[in-house]
Amino acid sequence: MRQHVDQAIIDLYDRFTHGGMSRRAFLDRLTETAGSSAAAMALLPLLQNDYAQAAVVEPNDPRLAADTVSYDAAGTKISGYLVRLKDKTKRQAVIVIHENRGLNPHIQDVARRLTLEGFLALSVDMLSAQGGTPADEDKARDMFGTLKLDDTTKQLVGAVPFLAAHAESNGKVGAIGFCWGGGMVNRLAAANPDLKAGVAYYGVQIPAAQVPAIRAPLLLHYAQHDERVNAGIADYEAALKANGKRYTMQMYEGANHAFNNETGNRYDKPAADLAWSRTVSFFKQELT
Repeated sequence: MRQHVDQAIIDLYDRFTHGGMSRRAFLDRLTETAGSSAAAMALLPLLQNDYAQAAVVEPNDPRLAADTVSYDAAGTKISGYLVRLKDKTKRQAVIVIHENRGLNPHIQDVARRLTLEGFLALSVDMLSAQGGTPADEDKARDMFGTLKLDDTTKQLVGAVPFLAAHAESNGKVGAIGFCWGGGMVNRLAAANPDLKAGVAYYGVQIPAAQVPAIRAPLLLHYAQHDERVNAGIADYEAALKANGKRYTMQMYEGANHAFNNETGNRYDKPAADLAWSRTVSFFKQELT
């Protein structure tokens, strides 16, 4: 079990990881908060993700078959990690959209978990056009700062027909995303009317003007202490209501941004387990 970290330090790290400050400024503030450089350096590993904890479902699980695949979207080749059960039965399909660290072991594990729940799962790498997700998380975050969201959304839209046409898909595709990926679920729902369901974990909301284009029902998971993302909830909900959209919003008391990610210090198992059970039920209902 990872050690407890004060909320003020968690908030500081959240600002850094989402582009709110440079690494130098973050380390300076962390040193100031911790009281010394030595204390700050001791805290840093507690804040960073530990991918040794990523495999809830082992990559070599004998029930699963996993492949690296690619599809063409708006003239760009997008790669992904496709996971399926070995029985080759047609099943509901789900796109998994990563955080602002790219397609890493944790997101691959989420795809394997979904597959064991009975879905065909594709974890996309939206850094494909930049050469793919690097092992260095700081470099990956820097690469996200270069993305043009309109272009990236078009590239993501291409995953829907690709997965719908897969031989083991029932033709109905949903999407789940976390952090940056949660925001992209909202964007995808507005950009592609063929998306059948969307689940956004602590994702930034889209402007009210884009809400009328949404066709898919949405399940929106938020964390109580995620002030940055939560600031947009009221306007988004008002737009969803005004346009008669189907949505369910869940707020997880005591939880922080990234509460689903068990490789990080903000992981909240009760919140993660409850959100996951709601997610699986939602997809099974909406993708039939």
